[in-house]
Amino acid sequence: MPKTLFEKIWDPHVIKTIPDGPSILYIDKHFIHEVTSPQAFKGLEQRGLNVFRPDQVVATADHNVPTLNQHLPIKEELSRIQVDTLQRNCSKFGIELYGLGHPFQGIVPVIGPELGITQPGMTIVCGDSHTSTHGAFGTIAFGIGTSEVEMALATQCLMQHRPKLMRINVQGKLNKGVLSKDIILYIISRISASGATGFAVEYAGTAIRALSMEARMTICNMSIEMGARCGMIAPDEITFNYIKGRPFAPRGEDWTKALATWKTLFTDEAAKFDRELYIDASDIEPMITYGTNPGMGIGISGNIPGMHEIEEKEKSSFEKSLRYMGLEAGAGIKGKKVDYVFIGSCTNSRIEDLRMVAAFVKGKQKAADVQVWIVPGSKQVEQQARAEGIDKIFADAGFLLRQPGCSACLGMNEDKIPAGKYCISTSNRNFEGRQGPNARTFLASPLTAAAAAITGSVSDVREMM
Repeated sequence: MPKTLFEKIWDPHVIKTIPDGPSILYIDKHFIHEVTSPQAFKGLEQRGLNVFRPDQVVATADHNVPTLNQHLPIKEELSRIQVDTLQRNCSKFGIELYGLGHPFQGIVPVIGPELGITQPGMTIVCGDSHTSTHGAFGTIAFGIGTSEVEMALATQCLMQHRPKLMRINVQGKLNKGVLSKDIILYIISRISASGATGFAVEYAGTAIRALSMEARMTICNMSIEMGARCGMIAPDEITFNYIKGRPFAPRGEDWTKALATWKTLFTDEAAKFDRELYIDASDIEPMITYGTNPGMGIGISGNIPGMHEIEEKEKSSFEKSLRYMGLEAGAGIKGKKVDYVFIGSCTNSRIEDLRMVAAFVKGKQKAADVQVWIVPGSKQVEQQARAEGIDKIFADAGFLLRQPGCSACLGMNEDKIPAGKYCISTSNRNFEGRQGPNARTFLASPLTAAAAAITGSVSDVREMM
């Protein structure tokens, strides 16, 4: 019987299915961090349980860590307590921790792929909604809540309802200045921030196959922003070449065996999906959001929808969003002044993103009244950027390459955007207060963000290339 990529991974991991209920799903790899794990470990202690398979759990500190002076004690008390608690719990339960100062430390969805921990065919979970990033390798990867973190630590299994299946086909060639971030923002703007609720989404088509692994990760990362349970892309030679030789990748005979299995992970020609969507890549231009959810996006040359274009039931929330953002229905965003530029987060903080930005800003200077924060996704990305002289290019342009962490994506450390200020950000969410109380966020690609850093306003990067 023909199977989808999702079914080829899900089915062998099901231990038992309850009739008309959830399945017990075996989990291959469980990532944890300092924010969603403390209560889970406390639950284990209260029940007198150990971690069932500590070798299949990987921990890092990312959400709360400062991105300057990481060698010093953490200033914010709650952040310091959470990071210290993670250290104690990992030591007590025998879990590998990539904490501050460790060469493998970084944001969870960044370090798994770059270390070769993330491999095709796996089931992967973490108490982080953007765990869907790992799906770029042909995995079923999704975020879980704290009670589920406890369950996975105790049993290496989870109770999960099988989602419906959607395939989004992006065919053709991307236009100049259009990146994978623009693809996913375009998709979400078309189907809305809830348009994939209840689905596992597979991305396919010639435009997707042409992307690098880091670009594919950006797309899968934001699958959750349209309500999907997970996003995934079938592995191919680009995938295999990316994994080969990484610290935790299989070697020798193990590599040969793994590769043979990985090459079977694709959707069979006659496999069925519950929903399919087709997109012409040439229709996509550089994208930017204007509202307070990632589905409120437009092409950089377009205008915010007019009130007559909004459904009656949506008008109240639409008006509320524009009031928060200080924008008007029917207006354009191009030329809008920005105060901050944030290039980072698990969506766009990899070495490819930094290289792209550095190539664009080389020989240019940032606008005098714009603050630019460049935050790498891991220590390995930071070290690579310094080895390649990217930090010097940034310094010459007036940018600062900081240290790794989630940073201004969610403002859980000192990296917050002041109230009322506008930030053009490469992160994944633009909710009210996401980057700081009353901060205003435009989501965009690294190139569009870099263009704003140079001009001081929302700009069409195509006009500067």
